[in-house]
Amino acid sequence: MTLIEFDNGYWYATELKEFAEAIGIPSAAKLRKDELEKAIKLYLATGKIENPTKRSLSTSGVKDVELGLRLDLPVVLYTNDKETKDFLEREAQRLVPSMKRKSGVRYRLNRWREEELMRGIKLTYEDLVREYVRLNETTEPFAKIPHGRFINFVSDFMAAEKGATREEATRAWKKLKELDVPKTYRSWVTSQNAGQPAGADGRAPRLRSGSRR
Repeated sequence: MTLIEFDNGYWYATELKEFAEAIGIPSAAKLRKDELEKAIKLYLATGKIENPTKRSLSTSGVKDVELGLRLDLPVVLYTNDKETKDFLEREAQRLVPSMKRKSGVRYRLNRWREEELMRGIKLTYEDLVREYVRLNETTEPFAKIPHGRFINFVSDFMAAEKGATREEATRAWKKLKELDVPKTYRSWVTSQNAGQPAGADGRAPRLRSGSRR
């Protein structure tokens, strides 16, 4: 497999873990999907095997949620479960009752938490709540997630395909996953316009996903 073939494919987390374990990437079962992709792409490009993360992968010990979540509790063994999510949401609403949830916040909160802990900064659950509020209330658009193919595709699709629904974007994504092309909105447009007559500007006309039969 080449790096281009890997990038053009769509891989489920289970497939990536099997691939990573087969080539000898350490702690593959504990890595996130983006970390697995990073390690595999490095291997395909250079033949080197490296740990793609500096975060602690240990899951031994008492989980924070088992101690009873509270604002002054230190963040030691965080679990991304429903009880923890509900706690953060509840405390954030107490802090800012008018707060509205913004798409993509939880992912970015998790990455912020990991980065702070890797830097040696001690956090409490109050720190998490305040960052959760800040992220939800920011008016600036989030930067694209480097590996978030589906999220980025839907964002680009909805921005370009005026009036399109999320269901249309999801259907388009499912078809794109089957194509041997980069998993981007640009590739989707190119694949849909293949064979179409060029417009006055020399480019093929862009198709609305909802207009196809």
